[in-house]
Amino acid sequence: MDILKKLTEELDIRLWQTEAAVKLIDEGNTIPFISRYRKEATGSLNDEVLRNLNERLTYLRGLEDKKTQVLGSIEEQGKLTEELRAQILAAETLVAVEDLYRPYRPKRRTRATMAKEKGLEGLADVIRLQMTKKPLEEEAQAYLSEEKGVLTVQEAIAGAGDILAEAISDEADYRTYIRKATLEEGQLCSEAKDEKTESVYEMYYHYEEPVKKAAGHRILALNRGEAEKVLTVRVEAPEERILRYLEKKIVTRDNPYTTPVLREVMTDSYHRLIEPSIEREIRSELTEKAEDGAIRVFGKNLEQLLMQPPIAGQVVLGWDPAFRTGCKLAVVDATGKVLDTTVIYPTAPQNKVTESKAVLKKLIQKYGITLISLGNGTASRESERVIVELIKELPVPVKYVIVSEAGASVYSASKLATEEFPNFDVGQRSAASIARRLQDPLAELVKIDPKSIGVGQYQHDMNQKKLSEALSGVVEDCVNKVGVDLNTASASLLEYVSGISKTLAKNIVAYREENGRFRNRRQLLKVAKLGPKAFEQCAGFLRITGGDNPLDATSVHPESYEVAEKLLDSMGLSRAELEKGGIQGLSRKIRDYAKLAQQLDIGEPTLRDIVKELEKPGRDPRDEMPRPILRTDVLEMKDLTPGMVLKGTVRNVIDFGVFVDIGVHQDGLVHISQITDRYIKHPLEVLSVGDVVDVKVLSVDLQKKRIALTMKGM
Repeated sequence: MDILKKLTEELDIRLWQTEAAVKLIDEGNTIPFISRYRKEATGSLNDEVLRNLNERLTYLRGLEDKKTQVLGSIEEQGKLTEELRAQILAAETLVAVEDLYRPYRPKRRTRATMAKEKGLEGLADVIRLQMTKKPLEEEAQAYLSEEKGVLTVQEAIAGAGDILAEAISDEADYRTYIRKATLEEGQLCSEAKDEKTESVYEMYYHYEEPVKKAAGHRILALNRGEAEKVLTVRVEAPEERILRYLEKKIVTRDNPYTTPVLREVMTDSYHRLIEPSIEREIRSELTEKAEDGAIRVFGKNLEQLLMQPPIAGQVVLGWDPAFRTGCKLAVVDATGKVLDTTVIYPTAPQNKVTESKAVLKKLIQKYGITLISLGNGTASRESERVIVELIKELPVPVKYVIVSEAGASVYSASKLATEEFPNFDVGQRSAASIARRLQDPLAELVKIDPKSIGVGQYQHDMNQKKLSEALSGVVEDCVNKVGVDLNTASASLLEYVSGISKTLAKNIVAYREENGRFRNRRQLLKVAKLGPKAFEQCAGFLRITGGDNPLDATSVHPESYEVAEKLLDSMGLSRAELEKGGIQGLSRKIRDYAKLAQQLDIGEPTLRDIVKELEKPGRDPRDEMPRPILRTDVLEMKDLTPGMVLKGTVRNVIDFGVFVDIGVHQDGLVHISQITDRYIKHPLEVLSVGDVVDVKVLSVDLQKKRIALTMKGM
């Protein structure tokens, strides 16, 4: 297979782009680096296309390796024909290669191998050729052998049938047809193991839908129900069509002696050998597709969450709510430094509201707190009431935001949190994390395993390795899009920077602690184990403000400094002007980018990037994202009535809709059918995590804690 040609067709790009991208990947360049700094080479392929290309490249190379292994194995057996070689080489999937290899794969002892050991292959051939003019009982006489354990003609015919059944099940063409027929006409069915038991799977107690229409979230729900032993799940194949096809292929002569036996053998082969195997393959394929879809949605949600704009320049009070153990508070200054921590008990069973308010008022006055970041966990609603009462009593304006606590407890009990806050308990660490994730979501959330951030669906039921790799890729892309301050970034943030491993991240922090602030990017080469290749990959994504060279505060790569300086000279500008907040209107002064790029001996896409960066150095792409809703009053679920219009924030996007936080501690669901008047395949076509939207209440179920919302007509 021509892998480069195949990738080009699949991704709908040019062959030269594929060749360049594959070459750059093979040279050890990271996806963010290729996407940002090698645009000329790849024709400006973005990180999403490059990641897809990399994933498919790995699969197709694995496929070619498998073909080589299979061809070698069949050749060793002396059974490789030119026709079989051509079929294997033309196969486009691992399943197709496995089908072709099946008859030659070394097998454990089966009924067929035992029948072959008893010398019954000849009788199997007689039945298969359908040319005998004698009853099979007569033909079988010649194969009776006390020594080999074939004592009756019935045993001989049954053994020959086992050989034929296995041969039928090993036929690649038959399996391809049966798999296709089952995918086209099969039904995915489930039944309850015990109908009397109430569970979240009740809609699947008597469930049936065509395999080809089964939605990913339903497949994952069925899998979970089966794993929890609540459901029995099966694929019901179009058996009549399949058996008709097999008969047409296998019964080629009208022979009264062999036809009944062949029909029996064929049915046995299908039910005993082919059907269970094809069902496993189809369930596995459906699960893989469902997982890929769920991972894609999780990745998009995670990206939107990480790219939420930081709330800069505010002193934030992080509030980790609880009942019995008290609410943990952490005051965090505008740079993320923890100034103070304490515990208050405004909730049950202590209910010390007055004392708690007194503590809060002192903290707000002492540190100039302007914003409270309240975790949405247990006792959050009770804490919110106290906060709203407090805000009304304060002489200064203070607002509050409810933030998702997902992953905060995972972080606060981690080794990383212990290193960061050795003198804090888990509650204090959690409160600090809740404050910081409002100040800079990206810098704080990278400390948590992406799977624990809570914007996915069925994430614990899927291939964990694949999920981790995909989510790490999303985090890596976000971190590199934003850029990282080399002098303040934690090791956990640095390790997501292009070209920087965990070890290098720790070495950078160690170097900083020992030698003080980095003054320029070239100093990175003095960091232990950080060589020229790592420097090339990471330098453009690491920023130094107030350093020796103003270009170090931008995303201009050091390899382009000379060009940037020539550009400034040609415009009669100096580097010093960069430090004043950028060179406004620079792009308007350039009449012909192509001509200027030629003069500067640089590619036009890189020139445009440099100009954009010189106009607004170190610009933050997160500034374009919707900001969180700051609240001053409380709303409860019982306050909601159908028809009420509210503003909310999208918290999670899933296959069948979106969950929106409308400030009542119970996210409302906007079903996919209620998002817009036009038809959409997936909510992601319209909405993302973090979007601020207007919604109307459709219904409220206080008992089940369910809120149905609509966005239609908003």
